[in-house]
Amino acid sequence: MNDRDPGCLFCRIVAGEIPSKRVFETESVLAFHDINPQAPVHGLVIPKAHIVSLNDITESNAAVMGDLFLAARRVAAELGVAASGWRAVFNCGRDAQMAVDHLHLHVLGGRPMKWPPG
Repeated sequence: MNDRDPGCLFCRIVAGEIPSKRVFETESVLAFHDINPQAPVHGLVIPKAHIVSLNDITESNAAVMGDLFLAARRVAAELGVAASGWRAVFNCGRDAQMAVDHLHLHVLGGRPMKWPPG
């Protein structure tokens, strides 16, 4: 894991080089609105450190993974979908439609979700 990848879109958002509509931030994670929402509420929660995908997490990332889930819960509350229901989604790899090679957790809500999602 590198701290930052200067060519990574999300690392550039973390660095403030690319604007985002931020929802929540801690020392280890950043949450912001997705620029291409797939639901009425669509936030992204990312680690500030560059981790490519779930395939790249190690035991040393355990704390930041917990931080991602705690931030997702807070984002759902702040965006008004905690009570009605929301979905947390990780995509891993191209076949799963992972568009940015930086680990990110989607927080989706604001409408009934369908199952199966794939």
